[in-house]
Amino acid sequence: MQLAKREKYFITAAVIVIVFALLIQFAIMPFVEKRQRFKNNLTVMQNNLQQMVALRQEYLMLQQESDTLAQRLAGREENFTLFSFLEKAAGIAGVKDNIKSMKPSASTGKGPFKESLVEMKLERITLGQMVGYLKLIESPEKLVSIKRISIQANKKETQFLDVVLQVLTFTE
Repeated sequence: MQLAKREKYFITAAVIVIVFALLIQFAIMPFVEKRQRFKNNLTVMQNNLQQMVALRQEYLMLQQESDTLAQRLAGREENFTLFSFLEKAAGIAGVKDNIKSMKPSASTGKGPFKESLVEMKLERITLGQMVGYLKLIESPEKLVSIKRISIQANKKETQFLDVVLQVLTFTE
């Protein structure tokens, strides 16, 4: 069977198109897909790297704060206790007789530093006495802060206040 010249051109063109389609399907497309996958992976890895850098900076900042906290604790007098500090400050502020109760809590926390907490109830104090006392006990150098405060007017004498404080410090 003899094919005409025109039919030979069609068959040759068809073979070329088929070979070209197979080449695209099995050689070029996998390469393009892998390249796209690598680009996606690269984007994900860049995002992960940025997160790691941010976490590292946060870690270094926390480490520095921890070192500062340790230095402050070392600078505090050796036998410092929150309970005695609050009692001494109450004497200076003139509210020692108004202390109804002081309840120390067990130290809590994980890591090198523990929280020490004292709940203190003061009755029949004036606003001026309360402010003076708060100024005395809120001490960044001694690492003492007010965690919670509740202020109410005294039920019997409304010109006086009843105050409940939760005072916090850190220990090693």
